[in-house]
Amino acid sequence: MDVYILYFYVIIFLLFFTLLEKRIGVYRMKDSHNEFMQHELRLPELTVRGMLLGAILTIIFTASNVYLGLKVGLTFSSAIPAAVISMAVLKMAKDANILENNMVQTQASAAGTLSAIIFIIPGMLMIGYWQGFEFWQTLIVSACGGCLGVLFTIPLRRAMVVHSDLAYPEGVAAAEILKVGSSAEDGKTDAGIKEILSGSAVAGVIAFLTSGLQVLGGSLSSWFHVGRGMTQLPLGYSTALVGAGYLIGIASGLAMLTGIAIAWAGFVPYFTMTEVLPDGMTMQKFAGAVYQQKVRLIGAGAMGVAAIWTLITLARPVIDGVKESIAGTRMDDAEKGLHRMDVDMSMKSIILIFGVTVIGLLAIFYLFVSPESIPPSQKLIFTIVGVSVAVLMGFFVAAACAYMAGLVGTSASPISGIGILGIIVSSLVMYALCASFGIFEMPGGEKFATATAIFTTSIILAIACISNDNMQDLKTGWLVGATPWRQQVALLIGCLVGALVIAPVLNLLYEAYGFPGAMPRAGMDPAQALSAPQAVLMTTIAQGIFSSKLAWEYIYIGIALGVVLVLIDLTLKRTTRNLCLPPLAVGMGIYLPPVIPTPLVVGAILGYFLNRHLRNTGGSNAEAAGLRRGTLFASGLIVGESIVGVLLAGVIVVSVSNGGGESPLAMVGADFADTAEMLGLLVFLGILGLFSKVVLSGKKAS
Repeated sequence: MDVYILYFYVIIFLLFFTLLEKRIGVYRMKDSHNEFMQHELRLPELTVRGMLLGAILTIIFTASNVYLGLKVGLTFSSAIPAAVISMAVLKMAKDANILENNMVQTQASAAGTLSAIIFIIPGMLMIGYWQGFEFWQTLIVSACGGCLGVLFTIPLRRAMVVHSDLAYPEGVAAAEILKVGSSAEDGKTDAGIKEILSGSAVAGVIAFLTSGLQVLGGSLSSWFHVGRGMTQLPLGYSTALVGAGYLIGIASGLAMLTGIAIAWAGFVPYFTMTEVLPDGMTMQKFAGAVYQQKVRLIGAGAMGVAAIWTLITLARPVIDGVKESIAGTRMDDAEKGLHRMDVDMSMKSIILIFGVTVIGLLAIFYLFVSPESIPPSQKLIFTIVGVSVAVLMGFFVAAACAYMAGLVGTSASPISGIGILGIIVSSLVMYALCASFGIFEMPGGEKFATATAIFTTSIILAIACISNDNMQDLKTGWLVGATPWRQQVALLIGCLVGALVIAPVLNLLYEAYGFPGAMPRAGMDPAQALSAPQAVLMTTIAQGIFSSKLAWEYIYIGIALGVVLVLIDLTLKRTTRNLCLPPLAVGMGIYLPPVIPTPLVVGAILGYFLNRHLRNTGGSNAEAAGLRRGTLFASGLIVGESIVGVLLAGVIVVSVSNGGGESPLAMVGADFADTAEMLGLLVFLGILGLFSKVVLSGKKAS
């Protein structure tokens, strides 16, 4: 019933904005933006209507991110589309203002990061510990972990937002959109919402034709021999990933391209040439098995080194930020000055919420281990140790992610690498506990140990994800004149609302598609399963640690490769002005199935050449206008494909539950696959042309 209620609101919301586009007027601010930074300002900021709109957007974007994350291992930042939609809706109210719009995007932006908990929690089904997503356990972990992420970054605000020159790309972009919307000329804000809606419509239609009617292919792969070995030249057609590639930029795009080349022009041909082809296996299947069993572990090792290096580089600024925040709490009111824009949540409120969340985590962790036939004292020890590891490590990674978000943005932050570190630390701690208690001698002991490590890591990821987003929102608020404590409250609300959505959507997608190694029904096609790449990786690492069967030699190769990539990146930064090679992005290019990063690379390269053309022909103003339009259209592409994916999942569940097939809308059979592949390529090229037209039209607008 919860799922059907969720979809009812999704459909109503989409219909509402489709009709609204034709009727909304233009909102103008009579006062200058500087007046919003006054201490004595008394305007609606954290309002009931804003919280309701923020809650609706949080539901929509959380569902979208859960689907996208399970499909391709990526989530998108929802701050910018939420800001545009908020301006379009709230400008119908006479007393709406930029600060209220900022609160809506602050609340809704939690959806873009809290949903990254899906990078680990599906592992519970993959190991067979859960048969479906436990609603209350998933809810409490997401909500409490997210709230801790908000609390842990409050002491860092002054050092990392007010007193630093960190870029915070998404935060600055959201602030600029809010400023433009608050003082726009006629039609300016409408143009923003139209770009979001048009991108969503285009991507939604293509996704429906691809995944629903199946008349368009989703990728193209050309396999060919390299000596005695084999490799492939892949291309994915996802419009959402093209949009994501445009947003992440050329540096990360080229780094992913480097990772693809290392995997498919290096390791896969090498292993297939030097190893014996198993009897009864084709060379193409052998190459796929080599990639899954060996090359992806190399990518995991490289990602782990990149994440550790990132944390090392962040150690000093994080420590300095904590020191400054502690010193700030010791100042009396006169020393602080107590300007409205410098007031965080009170220490009493922070301690109270911290206590409630920790109690909630202790209770749910004990409930998680309670079905096991072990003494109550051991259950209590597992609970205390698990929550302690999650909270302590969570604070550290929260500070690291907060700084990284300011450095390169939310989209490029090393959440996957944080998860890898989290699962290794959690697994080692739980291994020590289980070994001391003799758990491994019990039936199902290894599964229990793996499950506790995954559960602990899910808390760590929830903390890391939301702290990553929180600093971007606080930067936006600082630029538009928001009150920090109100933003922090809005983020807490966003965590609670988003947590309510995650479990039902996860269960819906699981019943519709399944995950690798975890299919809900017999006879389902494993090829249609959602890849959930991070969850597979982290579960594999945990199982390998507990069973001592993990192929560590390939991880060691990845570690060595990661060290080399870090050294190359450092050399480029020191010897060149603009060149770099983000090692984490290279690792992801190696690890992710190639049809996923290829459209990301295409989007990044396309964006680079379009923006350079605008800069050379129209100057910085034309480039800024094109970048704004491209950002909004790209966000729409991501949202449209994701929402259609979730809605199609609902159709599949209804079909299967009533005795129908798993492709109820398919209009063609398997013999149409080659034609669909070519049609998909033509449509993909058309989308690139349309994207180019949207961005280049910004030159006229400037």
